[in-house]
Amino acid sequence: MNRRQFLRTSLGATVAFAGLSTFNRTAAAIEPFKRTGSPRFKLSMCAYSWRDALKANKMDMFQFVDYCADHGCDGAELTSYYFPKDMDDAWMAKFKRHMHLRRLSASGTSVGNDFTVPDDKMPEQIAMTKKWINHAEFLGAPYVRVFAGMSKQSDPAKATERCIAALKECCEYSGKKGIFLGLENHHGIVAEPEQIIHIVNAVDSQWLGINCDTANFQTIDPYASLEKIAPYAINVHFKGEVHPKGHEKEKVPADLPRLMKILRDANYQGYLALEYESAEAPATGIPKLLTRMRELM
Repeated sequence: MNRRQFLRTSLGATVAFAGLSTFNRTAAAIEPFKRTGSPRFKLSMCAYSWRDALKANKMDMFQFVDYCADHGCDGAELTSYYFPKDMDDAWMAKFKRHMHLRRLSASGTSVGNDFTVPDDKMPEQIAMTKKWINHAEFLGAPYVRVFAGMSKQSDPAKATERCIAALKECCEYSGKKGIFLGLENHHGIVAEPEQIIHIVNAVDSQWLGINCDTANFQTIDPYASLEKIAPYAINVHFKGEVHPKGHEKEKVPADLPRLMKILRDANYQGYLALEYESAEAPATGIPKLLTRMRELM
């Protein structure tokens, strides 16, 4: 039994996941990614940053790629929601050609799945995720961002079991293609760092990591929560705010140097994908935040 298997077993014995009431918060977690060398960051941007323009057809994915290239990004995260619903292989090839001509890499793709749905609805969620694993492979993207789910239709324990089973199936599929899945700390059954670490540990796949979203933890100390998951980060969604408990209706400006230090201390090596959600209009706010990120990298 290797260390990850042992920890999975010991953690599984202590977790009931009814609000983590019986979770042993001092239990060891899975081994972090082992990266040699020093921290290395590359700049990317999520298409979600331009969600209003993309949904209103004031920008398309080709123009989004141009924006990323024109503003000095190394990559672009290709949020699935904004691709044409009728896209075919010819469209995908044209899009990939455009990215290559702009010397921009696909830092990742992202899918809006929910792995806490009832069993009869799960095949559709898994099929959608596998479809975007295929797209990631074609586009040369190293990972696909996935959600755990919001657990609206069942108790947290059962939702967690379904999520783990779905992730196992999807990781088995993605691993054959050399594509990572990045489970985001996105509320629901992964609202606490211990919850998402438990799920990643239970899936026990070398192709699963955490998409570390710097603003999604609504805990007393979101920085402390981020410190716990940063060693397992396969990608980072970087934001200009944090959302500590007690500020449910508003976010507060993030300590950007502190966020960078957390990632450096974890020896993170990979993309920092700006996911812009600030109040200032994207046209003026995004260039400012990209400049600040570049200064701190």
